[in-house]
Amino acid sequence: MKLWAGRFSKETDERVNSFNTSLPFDRRMYAQDIAGSVAHAKMLAATGIIDAGDAEKIILGLESILSDIESGLLVPDNDAEDIHMFIEAELTARVGDAGKRLHTARSRNDQVALDTRLYLRGETDNLISLLKKLCVALIKKADEYKDAIMPGYTHLQRAQPVTFGHHLMAYVSMFLRDIERLVGCRRRINVMPLGSCALAGTTYPVDRQMTRELLCFDSVCANSLDGVSDRDFCIELASCISIAMMHLSRFSEEIILWCSWEFKFIELDDAFSTGSSIMPQKKNADVAELIRGKTGRVYGDLITLLTMMKGLPLAYNKDMQEDKEAVFDAVDTICECINTFIPMLGTMTVLRGNMKNAAARGFINATDLADYLTKKGVPFRDAYKISGSLVAWCIENDTVLENVPLEKLREYSEMFDGDVYDAISLETCVNMRSSEGGPSPSSVVRQIQLAKTALEEIR
Repeated sequence: MKLWAGRFSKETDERVNSFNTSLPFDRRMYAQDIAGSVAHAKMLAATGIIDAGDAEKIILGLESILSDIESGLLVPDNDAEDIHMFIEAELTARVGDAGKRLHTARSRNDQVALDTRLYLRGETDNLISLLKKLCVALIKKADEYKDAIMPGYTHLQRAQPVTFGHHLMAYVSMFLRDIERLVGCRRRINVMPLGSCALAGTTYPVDRQMTRELLCFDSVCANSLDGVSDRDFCIELASCISIAMMHLSRFSEEIILWCSWEFKFIELDDAFSTGSSIMPQKKNADVAELIRGKTGRVYGDLITLLTMMKGLPLAYNKDMQEDKEAVFDAVDTICECINTFIPMLGTMTVLRGNMKNAAARGFINATDLADYLTKKGVPFRDAYKISGSLVAWCIENDTVLENVPLEKLREYSEMFDGDVYDAISLETCVNMRSSEGGPSPSSVVRQIQLAKTALEEIR
């Protein structure tokens, strides 16, 4: 029998039961539901709302249900409307009338909001931990390749020389911002709605602060209507995840490019690659491609949540049942992606020679040639034009700037001298870019230390 069946004279149509149930996806919150109910029972007893003996029976019954679910002895009944009603019905079956008193001063509205916040709080902690591990893996690679010269790109055209370590640290900066967003999001998740009841609080003398402390929340929802109808925390978490997935997708795109024969900057380990059913030579970066594809899926989860909430009047509406599938999928997807990405990154082979050979072509030291002239007193715009003219001459003559004879250089400017060749060597171009945040090995070392400090400070 449904826990709310008193008002109705007919059994619910089986098609409605199937359509209405949320058990297939909210069953994962069984531990949070039980933890919330244990705290609620303790508060009810402490305030004298229910008898202490009944509270003890309730708590022991809930603990036995938790143990049985985790051991596999008890499987949630698919006929139940949701995990909350399943647990309450099972509790009543085990402890009798005492179980019927648990729902005093509580509604499924604030109970669902509580369970979702508790669950997502834990998942956010896990996601922060995973992103920290990803940053650590990137930092390790960046330190190993802090002096590996490669071309930096704009518009996917070779632009200026950087180091592979510098390139990797750019992603560390992105993921650190993702962590910061999640830390802030967690604070807004960690607000307790229990006590809001259906929408208007309760006439019972509940102690919301006691329940808050038992469940380790930072604060309680200040408004009961908002307490049951707020899903901003789900939307914000999905937004944070979407941004992090965008960063993973950008990184994946570069890995896909770098693996291609056109770049060949890296090679993925065989354990993190796949082949072709017809072309025996193929080695595909399918992990990176899947992450790139799954990013769109996570964006869809965010849009689902935003669209679901955009026209809802206060307070709770059944539409909001759709929150969990979307936010759970976003969480599951990014965690799966990061758990696969970290070992893929750790086992990939970096082809230093190919990176440097690519950097040697494309005139990525043209800016340094202009800077050389500027430092000798030539106005930058004049120096820029001279450097561009020399690049055009090199293209016509199938050579590079480093190989242009000094006599030819002086045809363009008398300010050129023999020291120009050292000034435009790739090593000098990189090493001299030691400004804060730059690509020089010394600058990358500083970036690594800053990132390590930032990771240590995250709580």
